[in-house]
Amino acid sequence: MNHRTLGDVGAVSEVGYGSWQIGSDWGDVSESEAVAAVETARDAGIDFFDTADVYGDGRSEQILGEVLEDDLARGDVTVATKAGRRLDPHVADGYTEANLRRFVNRSRENLGIETLDLVQLHCPPTDVYYRPETFDALATLADEGRIANYGVSVERVEEGLKAVEYPGVESVQIIFNPFRQRPADLFLDRAAERDVGVICRVPLASGLLTGALSRDDVFPENDHRNYNRDGDAFDVGETFAGVPYEAGLDAADALAARADAVAADPTDATGDGLSLAQFSLRWILDHDAVSTVIPGSTTPEHVRANAAVSDAPPLGEAAHETVREAYDERVREHVHHRW
Repeated sequence: MNHRTLGDVGAVSEVGYGSWQIGSDWGDVSESEAVAAVETARDAGIDFFDTADVYGDGRSEQILGEVLEDDLARGDVTVATKAGRRLDPHVADGYTEANLRRFVNRSRENLGIETLDLVQLHCPPTDVYYRPETFDALATLADEGRIANYGVSVERVEEGLKAVEYPGVESVQIIFNPFRQRPADLFLDRAAERDVGVICRVPLASGLLTGALSRDDVFPENDHRNYNRDGDAFDVGETFAGVPYEAGLDAADALAARADAVAADPTDATGDGLSLAQFSLRWILDHDAVSTVIPGSTTPEHVRANAAVSDAPPLGEAAHETVREAYDERVREHVHHRW
């Protein structure tokens, strides 16, 4: 497993593990499945785990804390969590020092550690990014030793661009994948200029970029791919990366066909042998400003396959051109102007 620098947080595995799925919103996941997934990730060399206090009302944090207890004590892993979405209503005025302190203390208890490695504001309302007092509150919590570093998780490129202006922000988590390419236009360069780490979430577009979904699939009622397709529960960009499901299936098929053609070309064989999911993860990692990508899965085979992407060589130019073409022809109109 290769490592990259995540701001002042330090070196982390370039393929991390996203722990939303073991908490909630992806159908039923048993305790044994969740534990096996985390253990598999660790065995595969992954040492960066991303979670949030609202994933299963703390369940995801608690599982990570229990499974990684010894690693956390030794400092062998980095666990990033998020705070803010427990607010009800979720409004900018709620991002106060008192509330953040309460959320941070709860996460410390869930994870069983005194100092949280990295706390990210959890996709707050845009107004929060224009309130220095919120970032001052995070700095205070860092000064007290409750958190070691802080960053943000954003919905939109503009929010990320504003966040990196704050000198204490060490990381920005953003959706970036072959179906959400706008961060590469400006944001990635700006983050690199300021030595801010970039965490890429929703890298497989909620399964679209695995090539395993079909029009006949029926998702459970407690799976956000069922109940959030129109953004009824949270930002629609978190579900299928904001791409309408049927359009996303067509785009994934087109991308897979083109990727296969590129891999079969003896003049540009880079990418040969990669699944569509691995091809997509490798595309993300080919952007130097990316610190880590955080696919989530409860299937050990998939976790291992995701981790193996770290050892795959960069894609060739023909492969990158294929991704650009598929995006421009089938996806751009749905997402580029929104996020």
